[in-house]
Amino acid sequence: AVLCSQVSTLTPLQSCQCLAWKPQPIGTGLAESQHVVAGYSDGTIRVFSISRTEMELKMHPHAVALTAVAYSTDGEIVLSGGKDGLVAVSNPRTGMTVRILSDHKGSPITVIQCTRKQYYDFGVEGSELWLATSSDRRVSIWASDWLKDKCELLDWLSFPAPAVPEGLSSVPPSLAAFCPWEHGTLVYVGFGLQKEALFYSLRKKQVVERISLPYFAMSLSLCPAARFLAVGFGGKYWR
Repeated sequence: AVLCSQVSTLTPLQSCQCLAWKPQPIGTGLAESQHVVAGYSDGTIRVFSISRTEMELKMHPHAVALTAVAYSTDGEIVLSGGKDGLVAVSNPRTGMTVRILSDHKGSPITVIQCTRKQYYDFGVEGSELWLATSSDRRVSIWASDWLKDKCELLDWLSFPAPAVPEGLSSVPPSLAAFCPWEHGTLVYVGFGLQKEALFYSLRKKQVVERISLPYFAMSLSLCPAARFLAVGFGGKYWR
């Protein structure tokens, strides 16, 4: 609670927009080694120590508000997305921004997620996969090896949608996540032609399963231990 209070009150004129825990090496889990990275409305990223309840590092890779942040699977890189659609790759040890990706430029980033992979899984070299989703229903999937400064676009998805109903200024968010029980598959929900969750295979390059939903999704979470997904729904306008 102390740390949460500090994150929210450290900069009264700015607001914390997104948070992510640093992954822990296998066999560890002590509070002394736990860290949280936070993205702010002023374009800064701040790394906080749980044990010391204080900020350890401040970086400024974005010129606009952050909308998504995530650690790489080894915790050695921070990936962040902004309201302008730019994705920054930063080193939380040095505080340096090592790469800027503009593929989603013009549309706010809604999700960034990383997962482990073997280099031979999809015919490209890299130690992990990660995805970025933007509010214009586009998803990019990347294979990366940050130690070798490699980052290769593996796939690019764009999902169709009908015209936005008159009188509405926003639509349900575009959300995507790697499927923990189906290797090489991601799940996508968002404003589209149908109210549904789509399972897309990176190997087959196509949607392999559809699950009908009662309403358009506003949030999405996949269970890491069983074949379950949790979907949250919004107001009456999206029913």
